[in-house]
Amino acid sequence: MTGRRLAPYLFVLPNMVLFGAFTIWPAINGFNMSLYDSSNGRTFRPVGTANYTELVSSEQFWRVAGQTAVFVVSSVVVTTVAATVLALMLHAQVRGKGVLRAAYLVPFVVSPVVAGLVWGLALERQNGLLNTVLDGLGLGRPGWLLSGGLAMAVIVGVGLWLQLGFYALILLAGLSGIDPALYEAARIDGASRWQQVRLVTLPLLRPSTLVVVILATIHGFQAFDYIYTLTGGGPLGATTLIVQFIYESSFRSPIRYGLASAAGVVFFLVVFGVTVGNYLLGRRREAV
Repeated sequence: MTGRRLAPYLFVLPNMVLFGAFTIWPAINGFNMSLYDSSNGRTFRPVGTANYTELVSSEQFWRVAGQTAVFVVSSVVVTTVAATVLALMLHAQVRGKGVLRAAYLVPFVVSPVVAGLVWGLALERQNGLLNTVLDGLGLGRPGWLLSGGLAMAVIVGVGLWLQLGFYALILLAGLSGIDPALYEAARIDGASRWQQVRLVTLPLLRPSTLVVVILATIHGFQAFDYIYTLTGGGPLGATTLIVQFIYESSFRSPIRYGLASAAGVVFFLVVFGVTVGNYLLGRRREAV
């Protein structure tokens, strides 16, 4: 009897050992490193909470934090709305549903680094594909990656392109779980198609929508690879987000492992707090 009780834990033990070695321990070590400072990456001196004090008083850190907040909020709103609309359209599709689902999921399996490089070529001002088409239509050649506002909109759009199919698939699973009898009852009561969506579909889709919001929030905070290859954080730092700030503090001269670790600790606390807040808010609305 004791062996049967231990069996499930033995199955997950290898995974937990790896998780502890490559996730938990580096996180603990990162917090410890945030209490030290180094200018060359080799010698360290204890500084207590000086790195956190420097972050709080850093104008660059607050600018990057503000840009990250704008990016995350924009990404979550745009992605959630677009994924919901796409899921509703695919759910109503009768023919070719499987092919369309696979087609929309293809960008999700594309390497974000490759996606950033490809979109960078497509949006190049003089010879990019998009501007070539727009110029042929007499609409000029916008500097997509040369203006701060446009560049921010571009990275939100590319992030949407990468993740849309995945989130739509989650919402499609939620739509498949809604009892068709509810729509039949609504039609009998005289509800229009929009009223059916508003009063039946969206309320019953809240658990799946909550999952999408939480995942989109986490992905938004973690965004780095495709942004770095697409804009490099430019123009003039307008698309530099918190992960790039941590990366550059760690690997660009002067090497500041302690400062980067402190920013990572703050970053973790913010992401954890926002995720828990989204979950609790979503559960409260679901209960209502």
